[in-house]
Amino acid sequence: MARPRTPLLDRARIGATALRLVDEQGDFSVPQIARELGVRTASVYHHVDGRAGVIELLREHVGAAIDPATLETTPWDAALESWARSYRAAFAAHPRTIPLLTVSPVRAPRVLALYERACGVLLDAGFAASEVIPVIVAVENVVLGSALDLAAPETMWEVADPADTPRLAAAVAHAGPHRADTAFELSLAGVMERVRGMRG
Repeated sequence: MARPRTPLLDRARIGATALRLVDEQGDFSVPQIARELGVRTASVYHHVDGRAGVIELLREHVGAAIDPATLETTPWDAALESWARSYRAAFAAHPRTIPLLTVSPVRAPRVLALYERACGVLLDAGFAASEVIPVIVAVENVVLGSALDLAAPETMWEVADPADTPRLAAAVAHAGPHRADTAFELSLAGVMERVRGMRG
């Protein structure tokens, strides 16, 4: 019998299937991935190290949309801001992956390489080694929080009777159509101002 021209199963198909399931329902199971692909669960385990391995595939899929060229921008602070915007866009497309990824250590080589470049940008800019990870995590807090905010309803406060909460009702009415984008820029600007100040 001739072999199929394309393999029935590979890491790319497993990752893409897991990502679709997470986008649809917020989670996945390895048996569910196997059912979706029409293979046995054991076959999936031949390609990934269980659930943790699938989570790393999710990280690779989402991380592939982050433009590494942003970290080649100069000066360093422009690079960090550009990276943050690309990072946010990547996760805004798949916000339901965030709770899964934030509780699992980063192991994917391609994603680690991106962090390596970000570390290099900060170290080359004169930051102390002890400052690098706090800066990166601070930017990530803004990015991931904002990506989740983009998935939220445009109006998060349902004011049934403005007379009960008049100041809140007025603030909501004046928030504008791009509340999440405005809040992201405000948060990023605040973090970047503090980070610039760290260089003395």
